[in-house]
Amino acid sequence: MTKQFTDFNLKPAIMAALAEINFNTPTAVQERLIPTVISGRSVVGQSQTGSGKTHTFLLPIFQNLDVNFNQVQAVITTPSRELAQQIYNAAKQIAKHFDTEIRIANYVGGTDKERQLKQLATAQPHIVIGTPGRIADLLKTQALDVHFSKTLVVDEADMTLDLGFLPEVDAVAGAMPEDLQMLVFSATIPQKLQPFLRKYMSNPVVEEIPVTTVISPTIENWLISTKSASKNEVILKLLTIGQPYLALIFTNTKERADELSHFLRAQNLKVATVHGGIAPRERKRVMKQVQNLDFQYVVATDLAARGIDIEGVSHVINDDIPTDLDFFIHRVGRTGRNGMSGIAITLYTPENDDQVAELENLGVKFQPKAIKGDEITDTFDRKRREKRNKTQKKLDPTMIGLIKKKKKKIKPGYKHQINQAIKRKAQMDRRIEQRMEQRATRKANKVAADKARGK
Repeated sequence: MTKQFTDFNLKPAIMAALAEINFNTPTAVQERLIPTVISGRSVVGQSQTGSGKTHTFLLPIFQNLDVNFNQVQAVITTPSRELAQQIYNAAKQIAKHFDTEIRIANYVGGTDKERQLKQLATAQPHIVIGTPGRIADLLKTQALDVHFSKTLVVDEADMTLDLGFLPEVDAVAGAMPEDLQMLVFSATIPQKLQPFLRKYMSNPVVEEIPVTTVISPTIENWLISTKSASKNEVILKLLTIGQPYLALIFTNTKERADELSHFLRAQNLKVATVHGGIAPRERKRVMKQVQNLDFQYVVATDLAARGIDIEGVSHVINDDIPTDLDFFIHRVGRTGRNGMSGIAITLYTPENDDQVAELENLGVKFQPKAIKGDEITDTFDRKRREKRNKTQKKLDPTMIGLIKKKKKKIKPGYKHQINQAIKRKAQMDRRIEQRMEQRATRKANKVAADKARGK
């Protein structure tokens, strides 16, 4: 029987917050882990993007929070500023339903550190959210006090490891109590993460939420071959044909993001650009505009794939297949969220065949599409030639007979004889085809001549 949030005996304020955003039924990861986290156990939760991890740790944190204890009670680290902002917004949405003020701080790089130090001198927040570097920096100055904190959340742990932030997370964990409850959430759990987990976690609950479908069933996942066409022109066509409500276009590099943005702006489209090369203050300003729907098109690198939750993304376009195929799932997962429909479009060339095949092996299913005029139509599977050749290139019965005559001990020159026989058979087949074509031509000419005489 499917559980409801009411089954968790959550505080009335939390239930009011969930009702406001129409959250009634928990996701698989929430159903399995929320009771465990509330009980105080440490957890390693592995599940795909868009599975509801944020509320899996936020709801227990608010459930166990002592609003009258004016110290830091939970710290949440995340590898990107955008993801920190997303979690901060979700936490603020819950906090506003409490009668007592809950202080939540968002500490990320690129923000006013002096202002944060002054605020900490006045009062410590109840919940700290931020990037590992800035949180560790505030700890080093002894302005931030986490000695009483009961819970540490390491969100997107694999990305934290990849970006080299694990030493800072280690420093934060080291400043917290020994009986710390650690909650690690990640799409994957790399081997290199294991020593860190063993250092701070004793007999944690490990839950791997199986992927029932790699991509949400609400998403149409299209594959379009660009062939010799310009990718810029193809993307422009897709944006103008599809009339997306909000489109996220992912590129593999900052340089390509800038180039594509420049091209689209030259076509009078209002385009936002988000990547790591843009100053943090500017990026924050652009993201606020995106959230306010001031832009219909956003060109971004993979920084945005796992760090931004934008409401109402109707289309995701992959300008190229990401080098790290895990990011493909994260990109596509930006649309079709919360049961909404969405379209994901991946552009590819023959050089990408191996990557496409690898994605298909992971369980990704593509719908082959083509652009014809001002329409997007169904087209043939890219493997149709390969499949056709497999069926057509069945060995001729004559050749099978020759091969079956082969003795266990192959005589010298046997392979040469087989090859010569194959060639002779092919020549004979060609001659028969030519004769049949000549006969058909003569017949057609005769019919045409008869008609001409009858006029």
